[in-house]
Amino acid sequence: MYELRPSRLAFITALVVALSAALSAHHGWSGYGDADFQISGTVSTPVSLSGPHASLKIRAADGQIWNVLLAPPPRTEAAGLKTGMIPLGAQVTAFGHRHRDAKTFEIKTEKLSWNGRTFNVYPNR
Repeated sequence: MYELRPSRLAFITALVVALSAALSAHHGWSGYGDADFQISGTVSTPVSLSGPHASLKIRAADGQIWNVLLAPPPRTEAAGLKTGMIPLGAQVTAFGHRHRDAKTFEIKTEKLSWNGRTFNVYPNR
């Protein structure tokens, strides 16, 4: 019979904890409403392709800062959107689904429009 040594048990435990943390950080669709939602604003932080999802922040007309959550970085780049492409202060419109918690100013974005271009980061939705 195979004996599990303490060092292997510790490694397996650490691996399970790390995978659980990574999976819980993933932004699935269940936390967002079913209704279509759009928001326009000026870019206050540039497009970031780090993390599990690309993102940027915009300031809406009422001054509220919104987190614009995009697709994972490879999919966002495949849609033509790259880091540093949209300048700070540029006007953009995000189309997608608002976070279910009204106190969380975040949109899970399917398409982002800027300067006459539309970046469809989730083309199958």
